[in-house]
Amino acid sequence: MEVLCKSCKAKFKIADDKLPAGQVVSLKCPKCKSKIEIKTTIDEVASDTYDVSEKTFDFVEQGVKTALICDQDAGVREKIRSTLQRMDYHVMEAASARDAMKYMRFRVFDLVVLDENFEGGNPESNHVLQYLGHQPMNTRRNIFVVLLGNSFRTADNMMAFNKSVNLVVNLNNVDQLEKVLKRSLIENEEFYRVLKMSLKKVGRA
Repeated sequence: MEVLCKSCKAKFKIADDKLPAGQVVSLKCPKCKSKIEIKTTIDEVASDTYDVSEKTFDFVEQGVKTALICDQDAGVREKIRSTLQRMDYHVMEAASARDAMKYMRFRVFDLVVLDENFEGGNPESNHVLQYLGHQPMNTRRNIFVVLLGNSFRTADNMMAFNKSVNLVVNLNNVDQLEKVLKRSLIENEEFYRVLKMSLKKVGRA
């Protein structure tokens, strides 16, 4: 992992196996001695832990949109699932961050709906959000990420940008998710249309 000191701008590398997974680690800059905080993600799930019972999801028909829900509130999860199924998404639900990353290892979902406090964490150490943030850009731009939270103003573009997601939705507005999501998906498609066409022409899409 490459680390940047915000104080003196020095860069240095630390071996990933020297850092504990899924924690915030504090270090001193070897150059200026300033405090550096490093947020590490939890280990990605090895391919040999894949459950063959999930294989039916692997063979979704070509062209069918797929969605992953990461929310541990059963009532909210049910509302989201019903909404996405009405929108013709093939829906999968993750019980934990590890499950979510396992599913994403084997499939690039079209849509991910994630509670900012998923798995009892907090917005600053949300492992699924960190995992998505580390995806290559050509993968990440094809995943529409919706972040749910109590402090958001629904469809606040600046907050979405700040959180590195495509859409933020206040939990009090989950009942209006379909309307908000449809509009945002259209806007996202328009935003990336020219870029995707250009990448396709040069064989990088």
